[in-house]
Amino acid sequence: MKNLKLVLALIGCGLVLGSVNQAYSANVGYIDYGRVQDEYPLAQQAIREVDSKALELQQFMVDKEKQYKALDTPLKKQNFEDATSRELDAKQDEYARLRNQKEEMVFNNIQAAAKKVLVEQNLDAIVDYRVIFVGGVDVTDQIIQKLRSGN
Repeated sequence: MKNLKLVLALIGCGLVLGSVNQAYSANVGYIDYGRVQDEYPLAQQAIREVDSKALELQQFMVDKEKQYKALDTPLKKQNFEDATSRELDAKQDEYARLRNQKEEMVFNNIQAAAKKVLVEQNLDAIVDYRVIFVGGVDVTDQIIQKLRSGN
């Protein structure tokens, strides 16, 4: 009789804990950040701008290589290398600044949209989908919709 009461009490506790756990997991949203970036027009534009700058950098190097081959004396080549090195460093810094600026802008916009969805859906948190094993609510489409609508 004692064992039966103990088993029933444990089953009751298990049911309560299971329902609390399920209710809590419903308050966590998750996002497929890569998919959001792929479907966000501003992110695609930023990628094109960064890629264009990278191509400019590559073309710069091709042009400088042609100019270098046309030089005839070691002194001219050394001076050319020094000047080209300084120019290349400046262009690489400019490229890195542009890339960082665009990444930060896209991230901030996605984060702002995610915060709006968090409030609207009454969620406790939104995490990356790769950290969710079971449960949670996929809010990826809602965030994409927010980003597209500009709200």
